[in-house]
Amino acid sequence: MLSGNDPDNARVVALAPRLYAGAFVVGLLLNAVHPLTFPRPAVTLVGGAMLLLGGGALAVWANRTLRSAGTAADPRRSTTALVVTGPFGISRNPLYLARTLLYAGLALAMDAGWPLLTLLPLLALLHYGVIRREEIYLSSKFGAAYQAYRSTVPRWL
Repeated sequence: MLSGNDPDNARVVALAPRLYAGAFVVGLLLNAVHPLTFPRPAVTLVGGAMLLLGGGALAVWANRTLRSAGTAADPRRSTTALVVTGPFGISRNPLYLARTLLYAGLALAMDAGWPLLTLLPLLALLHYGVIRREEIYLSSKFGAAYQAYRSTVPRWL
C-alpha cells in the first residue's frame, strides 16, 4: 500500500497512472506477440482521437478544479477539501474516467486490441485497490457531507 509521508491519506495499493501504464504496456506486449487489430483502422483512428481529446480535456478540467479548491490529486497526500463542483459534480472520479478515455483512445488510435482487454482487469484493480479505499477515506474524513455527495453523484457517470 502507498502511504507516502502523510499518514492522513487513502492508502491506495498503487498510483493510478502507474496502474494504467502497466496495463497498457502488458497489452502492447501481448499485441506484439499475437496482434489483435480492428477491421476498420481508419474508423478506430478517428474514434481514438475523439476519446483522446475528450479524456485530455476532462483531465485538465478536473486537475484545475482540484487546484482551485486547494487540494491535491495525489492520494498519498491528505485531502483538504471535498470537491463537488466542476467535473466532480458529474462524476466522483473524473480523473479516472479521463484516464480510461485516454487509455481506450490510445489503444484504438494505435489499432491495438489487447490493451482494451487488459483494461478490464485494470478497472477491477482500480475499483478495489484505489477507488474503494479513497471512498472509505473520504467517508471517514468528511462524514455526512461525503455521504450526501455519494448519494447524488455517480462513481463514474
